Order: sequence, then structure tokens, then C-alpha cells
Amino acid sequence: MASPCPFCSTDRDLLADSPLAVAFEDNHPVSPGHALIVPRRHVETYYGCSADEKSAIWSLVERVSSMIAMLHRPAGFNVGFNAGIAAGQTVLHAHVHVIPRYVGDVADPRGGVRHAVVGRGYSEPKS
Repeated sequence: MASPCPFCSTDRDLLADSPLAVAFEDNHPVSPGHALIVPRRHVETYYGCSADEKSAIWSLVERVSSMIAMLHRPAGFNVGFNAGIAAGQTVLHAHVHVIPRYVGDVADPRGGVRHAVVGRGYSEPKS
């Protein structure tokens, strides 16, 4: 029997919500304030979301980013999603990560999400 979806649980403290999406703290945060935005409807990846769900997700990204900025004072953010197992998605319910970033949290943050493919993330500026 398959495990129940951890993002479909209604037993969560929410940071924010709307009729189509919810936001909550990540259970395994990579930095203080790390949050997830998920559609209420169970759908595997972001690309399976309806246009209205996508709009609701990005509206909550804005709200939650503002909340995190006020509470945690990060120096920046990484915002994004993994779509599919090959892209690193481990919970097969669409979700967007809002990851606050802090000066010194990694030795060299250049490249940001481009480091999803290890060793290929750095690029030199064109002169």
C-alpha cells in the first residue's frame, strides 16, 4: 500500500492559505524560514496545475516571502520547484520552495539554482 501524501494532510500549521493553495514550513528546512507552497488539490508536478492554481501558488510565494523577510531578515531568496524524479522531486505532490538565503550560508553562492547539475553551475560573465 502506498504511503499517504504528506502534503495532503490537513493537520498542519499554515503560514498562509487561499482557496487553491497553502503555505507551510518545510519539515526539513535548508535554512531558517524555508517554506513550501502547494496546491490543495493533489497533483504530481507544477506542470499538472491549472492556471488558477499556478496563480494562487505565486500569490502565496509573494505573501510568504514578505513574511519570511520580516521575520528572518535574509539577504536573498531561492524560489523554485523540482518537476519529476529525474529533477530531484522526492514528494510527488507539486510544491514550490521559498528558501531564504543568508550571507555566508555557503562558501560561494554564485550560480544559485544552476548548481542542480553538479559542476555545471558556474558561468563567467561575457565581456
